[in-house]
Amino acid sequence: MPFGCLTPGEKKNYNNPSEVTDKYDLGQVVKSEEFCEIFRAKDKNTLKMYTCKKFLKKDGRKVRKAAKNEILILKMVKHPNILQLVDVYETRKEYFLFLELASGREVFDWILDQGYYSERDTSNVMRQVLEAVAYLHSLHIVHRNLKLENLVYFNRLKHSKIVISDFHLAKLENGLIKEPCGTPEYLAPEVVGRQRYGRPVDCWAIGVVMYILLSGNPPFYEDADDDDYDNHDKNLFRKILAGDYEFDSPYWDEISDSAKNLVACLMEVDQDQRLTAQEAINHEWISGNAASDKNIKDGVCAQIEKNFAKAKWKKAVRVTTLMKRLRAPDQSDSGASSPATGTSAGPVTPSNDPQPPAVTSEGTPSTTETPTPDPTPAPTPTPAPEQTTVTVETGVPSQCSADTLTEP
Repeated sequence: MPFGCLTPGEKKNYNNPSEVTDKYDLGQVVKSEEFCEIFRAKDKNTLKMYTCKKFLKKDGRKVRKAAKNEILILKMVKHPNILQLVDVYETRKEYFLFLELASGREVFDWILDQGYYSERDTSNVMRQVLEAVAYLHSLHIVHRNLKLENLVYFNRLKHSKIVISDFHLAKLENGLIKEPCGTPEYLAPEVVGRQRYGRPVDCWAIGVVMYILLSGNPPFYEDADDDDYDNHDKNLFRKILAGDYEFDSPYWDEISDSAKNLVACLMEVDQDQRLTAQEAINHEWISGNAASDKNIKDGVCAQIEKNFAKAKWKKAVRVTTLMKRLRAPDQSDSGASSPATGTSAGPVTPSNDPQPPAVTSEGTPSTTETPTPDPTPAPTPTPAPEQTTVTVETGVPSQCSADTLTEP
């Protein structure tokens, strides 16, 4: 009766914990995330390995909501590039989600291990991600947390597929969404600016991923002191709102104009003008022959190792969260425009984009439950419980975030 235990309108019929352990051997905790613990699990009959996510109900309403939401979304989807839900159990104390096991490497690890890496390799990765996201968007599902850590190779075979994981922030788009959430460096301008948003936020995040994979650099970063979270995020969000990034030399000198054009179209500040996932699939750099075969590994890898502190963030337990409070932008603020330079595609020019919100920080790492964002903006930037919060996962590849990770 897994899958049957959460049907709305039916009398609750909990599983016994023994039903879980009768079918599966649960190993030790692999890692802890914001809302759950992750195990390796083996089916006792088939000996097949799975990933098990355990949510403890006692950890609060937000944890219970995250579990139910992930179950709801994953039961709706079936796509080769999305990690599939296999089994669900609900006991009186826990939710158990059993998913396919992705045993391959993270994308960064794959790049660093290659002898040859080109735009065409990146194009193949991005095509798979775009196909999965276009499928999600056809179901009116917004992932809301697309980032490199959530893109992994399914296995270690040479031509393994890419799969998208972690759907606890995914949401059905029933009208535009208001509450901000996600990972700061990947947030779209409309999220940072406290506007209503929808599926285009995923396309912006894909543009950020593509930018990183082609250059080894994040498009938006701030060189503030590692401990100065307040100024770091204020300046980071200011740059995102203005679309203030560049195809800077020498990192983009060998990258094709077609690749730059696709990045610029995905990272268009105006969400109404931004490419959809399906339109991006049809772009010549994805579906045509515009992606270059030139080896760019040395330059990309040098920047990856410099910017993303590989040895450190790879070992980190990405459970630490920080609460960043955003004040709604002043309606009277005038828009700003800052082009993305260095491409024949022309500037990326926002239209009527708001000034960045004031940002303050609690500045204290916490592995505890995160309060639900309150969509009602606070009247002043002074931190208060009523203000909107953005969950910030500090396992983000960032020049300024690596030191906030927690070593296991």
